Amino acid sequence: MQFDSISAFINMGGYGFYVWMSYGTAFIAMAFLYYSSKVNHRKIKQQIAKRIKREDKLREVAKHRKQAAILP
Repeated sequence: MQFDSISAFINMGGYGFYVWMSYGTAFIAMAFLYYSSKVNHRKIKQQIAKRIKREDKLREVAKHRKQAAILP
């Protein structure tokens, strides 16, 4: 379908409001999905870093306890 002018394209034969509202809704939904995915990804990376740090501390404590048990 060809349009005679930009305003005819925007109007979409009288259905422009619904067409552009659909595009806007889809864009907003996709933008929200992208943003929430980025936020959740960052949170998960921070949780993994905390877990690794905690596990390293536990290994270090276990190592010191083992050495302390051997010394006497």
